[in-house]
Amino acid sequence: MKTSSVAPLLALFLAMMAAQAGPDRFEYREGGIIRGPRGEKKLALEFTADEFTEGGTTILDQLAARHVKASFFLTGRCLRNPDIQPLARRIIADGHYLGPHSDTHPLLCPWNGPKKTLVTKEFFMGEMECNIEAIEKFGIKRPAIQFFIPPYEWYNEEIVRWARELDLRLIDFTPGTRSTADYTENGASNFVSSQVIYKSIVAKEKKDGLNGYLLLLHMGSGPLRTDKMADHLGELIDYLQGRGYQFVRVDELLSDKP
Repeated sequence: MKTSSVAPLLALFLAMMAAQAGPDRFEYREGGIIRGPRGEKKLALEFTADEFTEGGTTILDQLAARHVKASFFLTGRCLRNPDIQPLARRIIADGHYLGPHSDTHPLLCPWNGPKKTLVTKEFFMGEMECNIEAIEKFGIKRPAIQFFIPPYEWYNEEIVRWARELDLRLIDFTPGTRSTADYTENGASNFVSSQVIYKSIVAKEKKDGLNGYLLLLHMGSGPLRTDKMADHLGELIDYLQGRGYQFVRVDELLSDKP
């Protein structure tokens, strides 16, 4: 084969390998990762927390009973709370991922209208450094802190860039289910029951599949919600495992290595 014909084939091969191995295997919104690779029946459970963590023990018990690993994103304020620190230590001891969720859970951009950043870069960097410092006090080394879920799961491209300067990859949840509504309060106009949340996940799986999904729930919802999604986590895991899914940590699902 002539050299002139080998070069284009080699270039094509390298491009195909790069597409398989690189971050283009992921799905993005405004620069943040919202879904992992679709090639395998793997998904990641994400749990965020700031003020409320009353579902933490139930969540960890149900994960442990099924030998499932998940990913937890806690604010610095949460991690400094002496009442919550035993949960954080158990998250680590059980082999789950622990990452930052900001220090004091500020809203970073408006809910409505143009997503103009509401905080300064200096403020954001300070928030993240305090959050990371709180995580490091539990024995986690800085290089292991790779992913960040923004407060309220709400961000813009500027926040993504600022996070990247701290060697953090901003991730969020995969849209398509009602999982993130598990915080809504009894009697509120936006209340979504755990049964509706569960059925929405099942319906999405049956329709499109959940390969590469980042399925986000909250560790707690506070006293104004009595219908706790954490109580239904085991049933949800059992159903999805029965459908052939494997639950992995975000650093496994979103690894740059195929």
